[in-house]
Amino acid sequence: MGSIIIKVQAVHPEIPPPVLASALANICGAIVLFLGLLRLGFIVDFIPLPAISAFMTGSAINVCAGQVKTVLGEKAHFSTRGATYKIIIDTLKHLPSARMDAAMGLTALAMLYGIRSACNYGTRKKPHKAKLFFFLSTLRTAFVVLFYTMISAAVNLHRRNHPAFKLLGNVPRGFKAAGVPKIDVPIIKAFLGELPAAVIVLLIEHIAISKSFGRVNNYTIDPSQEFIAIGISNLLGPFLGAYPATGSFSRTAIKAKCGVRTPLAGVITAVVVLLAIYALPALFFFIPKSSLSAVIIHAVGDLVTPLHITYQFWCVSPIDALIFFMGVIVIIFSTIETGIYCTIGVSLAVLLFRLAKARGQFLGYVQVHSVVGDHILNAPQEDPSTGFEDSTEMVSEGFNYPNANHYTDHLVSHIFKETRRTNPQAWETTGDRPWNDPGPTRAERKILMAEEAPTSPLPTLRAIILDFAAVNNVDVTSVQNLIDVRNQLDRWASPDTVQWHFTHVHNRWTKRALAAAGFGFPAVSGGSGPRWQRSIFNVAEILDGSLPSSVSHSDVGESDDWSKDLESGLKVQENSVSSSVMGVSEDEIQVMRTDQKDAKVNTHRHRGRSGVGTGMAVVNGINRPFFHVDLTSALRSAMADS
Repeated sequence: MGSIIIKVQAVHPEIPPPVLASALANICGAIVLFLGLLRLGFIVDFIPLPAISAFMTGSAINVCAGQVKTVLGEKAHFSTRGATYKIIIDTLKHLPSARMDAAMGLTALAMLYGIRSACNYGTRKKPHKAKLFFFLSTLRTAFVVLFYTMISAAVNLHRRNHPAFKLLGNVPRGFKAAGVPKIDVPIIKAFLGELPAAVIVLLIEHIAISKSFGRVNNYTIDPSQEFIAIGISNLLGPFLGAYPATGSFSRTAIKAKCGVRTPLAGVITAVVVLLAIYALPALFFFIPKSSLSAVIIHAVGDLVTPLHITYQFWCVSPIDALIFFMGVIVIIFSTIETGIYCTIGVSLAVLLFRLAKARGQFLGYVQVHSVVGDHILNAPQEDPSTGFEDSTEMVSEGFNYPNANHYTDHLVSHIFKETRRTNPQAWETTGDRPWNDPGPTRAERKILMAEEAPTSPLPTLRAIILDFAAVNNVDVTSVQNLIDVRNQLDRWASPDTVQWHFTHVHNRWTKRALAAAGFGFPAVSGGSGPRWQRSIFNVAEILDGSLPSSVSHSDVGESDDWSKDLESGLKVQENSVSSSVMGVSEDEIQVMRTDQKDAKVNTHRHRGRSGVGTGMAVVNGINRPFFHVDLTSALRSAMADS
């Protein structure tokens, strides 16, 4: 937003920056409010995750680069509002002009990271004091600012007009800029071309934060309602002199960690801010600018996407990883707005190209067997009424970033409606429950405590089956949606874990993406290995004889022969399943998860009841037992794992 105001003021210097800021906030707020009232919140689904990540990373690098000059106290005059690469070059070029401010800025930055590292170390060594270390880590910013303000006041108390280093200076007390914002046609024309970027930035940051913490805290947001909240905030805020505002990642994270459950926390925050702007402006005078810039760098530095996340992007979708890097590079060498346009535009172009150039596949010859009963597995027939829920959903129109959120929201709402929470008393105390979850009444709670609750007619959730027959490609955004829903449903089914089964996954890149995200494998419950020990594999006939469509792993052979998985290059013993998955140790499973090749054939000899040697091959890799050929085998696998 600041770059937009500076860019407009360069063309229209007669318009004061505060007037531009308030007008921009009003117009953006009105636009977003209008979108929310029209229930157009779904448009945020057209902003893919690579675009959001590139925006956050590029913006963080830009802010950090712009603050280095102040941290070092460089005397040279150069702009810190241009392209990021120019700021970095100018900062390095004028390093000899650094002053005493560098001592205040660099030591403050080192102290911030030192306190955080010490608290993280203490959390690992003493987990029972994790909350204490968390609050100490949260207070590090306030502590550093107060500490360096005290040093600054001691040094500059008698030299206010000629301080030893740059100070923040006078801060107006209260709402000095309160009033009706000035909006006219010339002002609107001045930043009309920048409005799309400003609105997109408001939406990206706020919706990304709200969705992220909604998944973490087990609630679903309505994007249209979020639009209305942003719109009203920016529409009314300028009457008190407010700047264009959106969601704050750091503040939201702190509140979530502190156990905030209701919007009343916002009222408390507002009261604290009011007290600060009315009672503490005199203390703000001595805050060193270099220390304040160090705090800013420390705060936004965590918004840079870590390397292991970018590697996950590459594992899931190499094209999305390239789009992410392209967006970051464009932001560094051009502007943030251009980077946003590029990432959204290229992502849309890739999606349209895949739709336009889609082609079918020839399946070849398939021998079909109609099997009544189980002619190979000598196992008793089980009652299909198992007392748990297998939710099967068919994805009908592809699974990409524009529709992924719609699919997953529909899936979650259906599951919450048709199943019950495995542990009704999942919250240790009433205060731990989110304010939008009414929970059981007092009478129901007493019954639960007395263990006299009648059995609920709704089943618990154990497995989910997704039919991917219509899915040819997935992207980072759609896979991230699945990961978020998996975490959300694991909390719903806690202490059990939900097993995810996929059918008709024909594209090897889709299998690679799902496997990289941890799908296709038995879920782990606690630290003792997989919750269920039986897997169903689809087999194809390679010699004479007749075979059913699925064979239980535990019955595929009675010998101790070893077969080699072509995908991982590891040897797997077919009939050994204990605390590891399908006879493979947990370390080997981790290796297989990172290996992205798709094994199509894994042969094993099976001797039927007649004693005649029958050749058959596992259709999917045995290290991915939850990728099935059809719904029948997926359902049998889910029931066998129960």
